Amino acid sequence: MKVPLLDLRPPLEELHDEIVKAVTQVIDSTCYIMGPEIDGLEKEISAYCGTNDAVGVSSGTDALLLALMVLDVGPGDLVLTSDFSFFATAGVIARLNSTPVFVDIDPQTFNIDPESLRNTLTEMDAQTRKRVKAIIPVHLYGQCADMEAILNISREYNIPVIEDGAQAIGAECELDGQKKRAGSTGDFGCFSFFPSKNLGGVGDGGIVTVNNPEIAEQLRLKRVHGGERKYYHRVIGGNFRLDPIQAAVIRVKLPHLNEWHKQRQENAEHYNKLFVEKDLLGKVQLPFIAHPQNLQNAHIFNQYVIKAERRDELKSYLAENEIASEVYYPRPFHLQECFLHLGGKIGDFPVAEAVTTEVLALPIYPGMTKEMRETVVEQIANFY
Repeated sequence: MKVPLLDLRPPLEELHDEIVKAVTQVIDSTCYIMGPEIDGLEKEISAYCGTNDAVGVSSGTDALLLALMVLDVGPGDLVLTSDFSFFATAGVIARLNSTPVFVDIDPQTFNIDPESLRNTLTEMDAQTRKRVKAIIPVHLYGQCADMEAILNISREYNIPVIEDGAQAIGAECELDGQKKRAGSTGDFGCFSFFPSKNLGGVGDGGIVTVNNPEIAEQLRLKRVHGGERKYYHRVIGGNFRLDPIQAAVIRVKLPHLNEWHKQRQENAEHYNKLFVEKDLLGKVQLPFIAHPQNLQNAHIFNQYVIKAERRDELKSYLAENEIASEVYYPRPFHLQECFLHLGGKIGDFPVAEAVTTEVLALPIYPGMTKEMRETVVEQIANFY
């Protein structure tokens, strides 16, 4: 049986007519830049995430970039972030001619390790710490970083927090004994509507969630070249507008998001059961969920990522048997060629370096069949 890593057709088929109608309405309206679809989506996403506001932008990458621009991050500044994430997390820092400072990760969740974060700040002298303009924790694979610990550190050092929630819209965490959703605890929450995300559009798109109205105003200002009215520019911004066609598609999909989360979670539970039945836990480490009991969406499984012995050989074997898998991600930031000038070397971040040789994402999308999951695990068992 052929098993793709991702198939976007099942949810598309379910909502096809509604999506086509929504897109057609945008086309017929001739309102192709900003407009009511953007306004509506911003209200709906802020309500879903539990924030006071949201600002639609052109991509998840631009969401991060715009947040940093609002904080006036630039040359000489430092931004702390995970050593293990999609490139955009670190790339946006360097694009502003500031310097990313990498932090090692937790070996179970793969998210930034709060103890390593604290140690990184503690080891800086006072003058260097003053240059730190932001912390960017990543909610990797669909599970929130330890925001309670991270926010305690950020408050102690008075450093703003930008949540990179590109893979985690709707994921939940606990803060002061209360349930919170990704993007609602930091100063900014940055999300992507890339088609492969749990909430994906039909192209690029993103959004920034915020609680502070002044920050929201700055995001909206910089989103349109820093101009409050045409041809008059108070500050320098960029062209970071969300396409109304993407907004219209996302608005159709949003009411179904929690059901899709549930399907992914059920797929993950089935995988876990199959791995146990095949006695594979000595060869494969299953995804760890930090708060499995009291949070319904502690993990929304944008990816189902295992740690596997002989990972590269297993990946090749699965491909030979028409089962797709992917390595998210094969190289930590400090060893990327474009960051070698920062002085990173093998051994600097041992956890991040280790997981790059072990992690493997298996198909988890809504609409995949029971037989597909059984085939995946059966072939993994055959390999070992």
